Amino acid sequence: MREKKRRRVKPRFYVFLTLFILLIIGGIVFGGYRYLLSLTNKKPGYTGDTVVTKEVKKDGPVNVLLMGVDVGTPGSKSANDPKRTDTIMLLNYNPKTETANIVSIPRDTLIKINGKNQKINNAHAIGGAQGAIDAVEKLLDVDINYYAKLNYEGFRKLIDSIGGIDMTIKYNMDYDDGTQDLHIHFKKGETVHLDGAKAEEYFRWRKNNDGPGQLGGSDLGRINNQHDFISKVLEKIKSPSIIFKLGGILKTIPEFVETNMDPVSIIKYGFIISKLGSSNIKMNTIKTLDQYINKISYVIYEPEKNQELLAPFREEGTGTSENKVLSIDKKKLKVMVENGAGVEGLAADVKKKLEEEGYSNVTAGNAALTASSKVTAYNMDSDINLILVDEFGISNIDVLNSSNNEYDIVITLGSDYKKEAN
Repeated sequence: MREKKRRRVKPRFYVFLTLFILLIIGGIVFGGYRYLLSLTNKKPGYTGDTVVTKEVKKDGPVNVLLMGVDVGTPGSKSANDPKRTDTIMLLNYNPKTETANIVSIPRDTLIKINGKNQKINNAHAIGGAQGAIDAVEKLLDVDINYYAKLNYEGFRKLIDSIGGIDMTIKYNMDYDDGTQDLHIHFKKGETVHLDGAKAEEYFRWRKNNDGPGQLGGSDLGRINNQHDFISKVLEKIKSPSIIFKLGGILKTIPEFVETNMDPVSIIKYGFIISKLGSSNIKMNTIKTLDQYINKISYVIYEPEKNQELLAPFREEGTGTSENKVLSIDKKKLKVMVENGAGVEGLAADVKKKLEEEGYSNVTAGNAALTASSKVTAYNMDSDINLILVDEFGISNIDVLNSSNNEYDIVITLGSDYKKEAN
């Protein structure tokens, strides 16, 4: 039911922790309340995203959504042109453990917007910063207090403003794409000085001209590669020599950064995080699996496998009220598999497979011929959809309330089933 698909190479911008710490440097050195205010959506004349800011509870964790947005429609000069998030990271500081935690969220992660399947990178294009915040809160069951976003032009200039980064290359990188004027050539074992343009190439690579490379061509592998870059950036901006580069840094940031964090909070949390040792800064990626749904490749979030990872982002017993950690009990559920595809033995085959996967009460039967496969769940939480998609590989899900239905789940197999499941 699951398979991986090569994804087109796009920019990745994993330097938001750098940005966060540079903001505090600007505030301290220049007495910069007014400077910091110029970065926020509270500045005079601001006409961009309107976002609901959630108050940080006393001694509670603070969560900041960090977004790298793409260029939008090529050639468009409109400030309102929809832009997807090529990069999504959630930064957390938990005062109880005195640690900073960063989790990366793959841009192809499956979510629902207005009842339709969407990739999470489209949430910003549809609903702006608030839409992206809502999507991540619902997906991960966390509260988000602040956001900050940066486009890839800002990424290049920010790296240039700190003087670039020296990186030892772990993999042979050899990729060319004339349509994007993209040419990436690094050799394994060499130490390369990455200016803004080279750093962008480093982040965009996931495969070589002759194959997927050592990261397997996956977005998840590329994220791990880029986490190494963050560590190098942190080392550099904590160095005393960074003070000589502040002029260029402070000229760059206001043009490309947007946040709803007020100046006092920027100073407070930036100072705290900038003082942390490397052992107290943890970087991870949410646990997911790859899956095709209606011939589209998605990354499926697995909530039950991320509880320990996301615990620092939450207060005990709290989270967004509408979001719960959902699961299904395979041994208790009564499942009906209906063959509406006209393929002899199909329902019996699926019944056998479900039993092998732990379902104890499965019945097979026939239904009227239908083109589209469907899963109908009765008397379950309305947010169970993603788990059902993961379990059965069928994206057409209905969750209904009924006291008369004999089964908890009815799976109707249409003529599209084989295509969708394989």
